[in-house]
Amino acid sequence: MDNYEALCNNVCELSRTVGKFLQTEISKIKQTDIETKGINDFVTYVDKTSEQKLVKTLSELLPEAGFIAEENTSDKKGDTYNWIIDPLDGTTNFIHGLPCYSISIALKKLDKLVLGVVYEINQDECFYAWEGSKAFLNNKPISVSDSQTISNSLLATGFPYYDYSKLDAYMELFTHLLQKSHGIRRLGSAAVDLAYVACGRVDGFYEYGLRPWDVAAGAFIVQQANGNLADFKGEKNYLFGKEIIATNPFIFNEFLALLQKYFN
Repeated sequence: MDNYEALCNNVCELSRTVGKFLQTEISKIKQTDIETKGINDFVTYVDKTSEQKLVKTLSELLPEAGFIAEENTSDKKGDTYNWIIDPLDGTTNFIHGLPCYSISIALKKLDKLVLGVVYEINQDECFYAWEGSKAFLNNKPISVSDSQTISNSLLATGFPYYDYSKLDAYMELFTHLLQKSHGIRRLGSAAVDLAYVACGRVDGFYEYGLRPWDVAAGAFIVQQANGNLADFKGEKNYLFGKEIIATNPFIFNEFLALLQKYFN
């Protein structure tokens, strides 16, 4: 597989198609349709059906690829390529009718991400990139912001919802940033948070307790938009390490130092 651009265009088209399905179902969700996988971790038939649709078409686009998918629709593992999929990032928003949720699809070649698509359904905004490309939003190139300091930055985060082991540190940092930045936003979809870093709407994002399908596509898009990424130790284990910081290059060191101060 050499033509990642063509593959990325196909994945964008697929995301929009499945996004239309999600929008037709939002008014049909009933309380009895909601299953609980863990503390504040919900799933519906919509998540599962969305993933089935994605897996079917992605399997046709790249038959040799396996899957790392939130709802475990496929247990196939590829020797070289694996898709990393969240069929509905922001399920809690979706079941409550809050208009911020997305489809997140990344492609990993061996240990390296080579493609990412985040489709925010309500705004009809498709963020995407492939290996060697710029990052794009609906066919227009995007890049991270040029904010120089945290004091001039708008930040995004996700609240801990099942792992409260670092809650005290999280709240101490949250309190600090509330007072020392332009503010903090909590959108409810990590994939969208990362996409918004990539296009400069927010200057930085941090969260812990995340899974690979939450961050893979968005992190790759941030990378291609000239952003900086790390785990809370400043290393590159953000895909499987369950914690991530994503910023523009200018505030990265300042932000990372704060994270390490509070989470040490």
